[in-house]
Amino acid sequence: MRKLIAILVLSIVLFSSCVEEEIPALQNTNISLNFKHNWDNAAVTNANFNATQYFTAEGDELTIEKLRYLISNVTFHKSNGETIVVEGYNLVDVTNDENLSYTTPIQIPIGTYTNVSFTFGFDNTDNIDGAYADLNSASWSVPPMLGSGYHFMQLEGKFIDNTAQEKGYAYHMIKAVNNTDPDNLVFQDTFFTVNLGEVIVHNNSSVDVNMNIAEWFKGPYQWDLNVWHSILMPNFDAQVKMHDNGQNVFNLGTVN
Repeated sequence: MRKLIAILVLSIVLFSSCVEEEIPALQNTNISLNFKHNWDNAAVTNANFNATQYFTAEGDELTIEKLRYLISNVTFHKSNGETIVVEGYNLVDVTNDENLSYTTPIQIPIGTYTNVSFTFGFDNTDNIDGAYADLNSASWSVPPMLGSGYHFMQLEGKFIDNTAQEKGYAYHMIKAVNNTDPDNLVFQDTFFTVNLGEVIVHNNSSVDVNMNIAEWFKGPYQWDLNVWHSILMPNFDAQVKMHDNGQNVFNLGTVN
């Protein structure tokens, strides 16, 4: 009888151990995205603004005075097709060295993700005029004559034009709008999805996201600042080409 009881107790213990091993506790963590910037692999920070000269693929010589851009809806993709969408946005302000790191407001399960993506700018659901007090105070809004909503990027500085004179440029990106008829605005989406690729998430992981600023001027459209350097927000064709040039701007850096 004692032997039978001992066997039963041992069986219960072994069964409990197996259950604990088969169903491990799910671990979650916050993830930080660190936005870093370069010009064809030469690091760019606000310390380089106004001083360092860069050359575009077209051969235009320029400096950078301002760089701000918006990212939203960071998404973690699982191998089974499921996604975890982190609703929200981050206004990366390189000029003032603000928001260069974005920590997800929700925790993400630790594990391997086939892709981490985010939206550059706002999609049509989120691009709601006047909806975000902090963006309003940051002078990030788009005027009603251009469809309202918000900017996606502001890149500004000086360049040397084809008469050897210094001239300002304002590479501002918004939703493309044809406002030839102010009462019948015609739009085309210019937000786009950035796919970083596979990321293995550990506890308190940080992911470096690299922007190559030179790519905005490189391709598929080789940007000529002598042609398009200002008043680009109402220029439908310019906005579409900015969208196309942005496809290769970002890439995945170090995952810590």
